Amino acid sequence: MTVTDVSVRARWLAVTSVAVGTFTVVTSEMLPVGLLTSMAADLGVSPGTAGLAMSAPGLVAAVAAPVLAVAARRADRRLVLLGLMGLLAVANLAAAAAPSHPVMLAARVLTGVSIGGFWAFAAALGTRLVPEPAVGRATSIILGGVSVASVLGVPAATFVSSFAGWRSAFAAAGVLALALLALLAASLPPLKPEPAPSSGPERPSHSRSGPESSPVQEKRSSWLSGPLKLALVLTALTVSGHFVAYTYVRPFLEEIAQAGPALVSAALLLYGLAGVAGNFAAGARAARNPRLTLITLAVLMAAAMVALVLTGVPALVALVVWGLGYGGVGVTLQLWIMRSGGGEWGTALFVGAFNVSIALGSFAGGRIADGLSVPAVMWAGAGLTAVAAIVAALARQGGPDAR
Repeated sequence: MTVTDVSVRARWLAVTSVAVGTFTVVTSEMLPVGLLTSMAADLGVSPGTAGLAMSAPGLVAAVAAPVLAVAARRADRRLVLLGLMGLLAVANLAAAAAPSHPVMLAARVLTGVSIGGFWAFAAALGTRLVPEPAVGRATSIILGGVSVASVLGVPAATFVSSFAGWRSAFAAAGVLALALLALLAASLPPLKPEPAPSSGPERPSHSRSGPESSPVQEKRSSWLSGPLKLALVLTALTVSGHFVAYTYVRPFLEEIAQAGPALVSAALLLYGLAGVAGNFAAGARAARNPRLTLITLAVLMAAAMVALVLTGVPALVALVVWGLGYGGVGVTLQLWIMRSGGGEWGTALFVGAFNVSIALGSFAGGRIADGLSVPAVMWAGAGLTAVAAIVAALARQGGPDAR
């Protein structure tokens, strides 16, 4: 084996490590979804209040992504990622041992800092870790960790908790973060900040707007272009619509569908498997037409939520359809952002919008579940995802596939 072969393998090991990192941080964010009923009972709060364990890290991550992107712009990315993974390990272990709901929320705030920072920095590492021809593949692998975590994290946590309780799921996530910390330390090369970063919002320069303007200047001036704004709006509608309903899917299955723990675990596992299939199926189509792909996914999600409420529709069937739809949302929106020319700053805004949508969706779902009923969250989620499909359909001229 040549030195070059070793170097190539080392670089792809680093890419894989970062992908597992994105999987770990997003899985940590999603943990309460499958544990909500047990958490609420043990901590002495209502399911809606327990849902704040989802809202808190989402809001913090939404702020942490752009703030850390600026604050740590001159820091070695390797050290930043190691620090954020260590923070995640501490947060998950603290959540596992939390004696009360306020302590749990404090641990989840730390989780949010790690989520926002790690995701924002990791998404742009493909260009630093592999040669130019392989950047697209590396970026897809890194961001694929987010998509897979979004659909597999909850079933995995539910499966673990069914044997040893909800605290064991947080403890397992903490141990995974510690193991990953060691892997990242061993596989990541030094990643010094680039001398002249082109990310971040800058005002267009009117004095250099002629044919002499450079591509970098043009990219900077379009940091929040029309297509990027549209992508962020669709992110808010689709993701918040999903989490309005999905955060409370376990109470729905238990109270309305009369499902026991074994059936709930099986249903969420099937949802996760369908989501993985949806992720890969949507990725291939979204590379050609992200707008049409997102419309299809949003329609599938809305239909599944409505089907869950209607009598006579098996919950397992509806969850499989829901998983197929949401499983492809992450990769589709990511490709939309990339094609919208937002650059690294656009990625930071996307991470912020995605996480604030998680927070607002789960918070709104909690208020609806406590104030109206658990089935009402399904109607609310269906309405938001349907609006996302309509906006994407009507905004064709602003979509990234418009040529």
